[in-house]
Amino acid sequence: MPIFSAPDGTRLACHLRGEGEPLVVLPGGPMRASAYLGNLGGLDAHRQLVLLDLRGTGESGLPADPGTYRCDRLVDDVEALRLHLGLERMDMLAHSAGGSLAMLYAARYPERVGRLALVTATPWALGWPATAGDRLTAARPRASEPWFAEAFPAFEAWLGGTGAFDPVFLPFFHGRWDDTARAHAGREEAETNDDAADLYGAEGAYDPDATRSALAQSQASVLVLAGGVDGGPSPALARRTADVFPKAECVVQPGAGHYPWLDDPEWFTRRVSAFFS
Repeated sequence: MPIFSAPDGTRLACHLRGEGEPLVVLPGGPMRASAYLGNLGGLDAHRQLVLLDLRGTGESGLPADPGTYRCDRLVDDVEALRLHLGLERMDMLAHSAGGSLAMLYAARYPERVGRLALVTATPWALGWPATAGDRLTAARPRASEPWFAEAFPAFEAWLGGTGAFDPVFLPFFHGRWDDTARAHAGREEAETNDDAADLYGAEGAYDPDATRSALAQSQASVLVLAGGVDGGPSPALARRTADVFPKAECVVQPGAGHYPWLDDPEWFTRRVSAFFS
């Protein structure tokens, strides 16, 4: 497990899976340890995955200044990883909330990004959060599933601000609510730094106009992958994200939720490895 230092001295860790050309992977959550990504459905058979534990998560250390959990300030940690790896440019994959970090990095260091895959990436950095309407629209067609009757009212209340987060509606974040998905969801609380997550998108983290303007000049090849039954982001929001980049394509994985490598590892690996080949 490689250990290196952030510019402020915080101890950072990354995990290597597989062999070959490095692919830097930024986790979501926000602020969930990279362990939840596993081997991304077998993607490590095609590239060496370099899974970063963001500061305060997984094997990385706690910073002296909690304000450095803010997304824009984490860009320095990603650049420190590039320098540690000795890469002139790096290919990157970012999941969920990590997509905003990747976009901020690409905006600040455009010459350092080769290819970028944004997997079910929430485009907060662009000023476009997933809406309650997006999530409910994605949820309603799943009414025939056995857990729906109990899960949907709680989901609707949470999205409407009249109810608390309830694990009963976690199936909506997965294309298949099977044993694999249940085990994956069951680890989330232990793997997430909730205090850091609260600060990830704190005031000042994002400047959407500036970020969109910078990314409009990007020369990186970009893949935006959406889950067909994911509401955050919906396929429509993923396509809007792709439109920001000059050289981007958007693909929708059929039947996939927010963790598409769990729902159909073969489809996910085939499509993503082809992009990075």
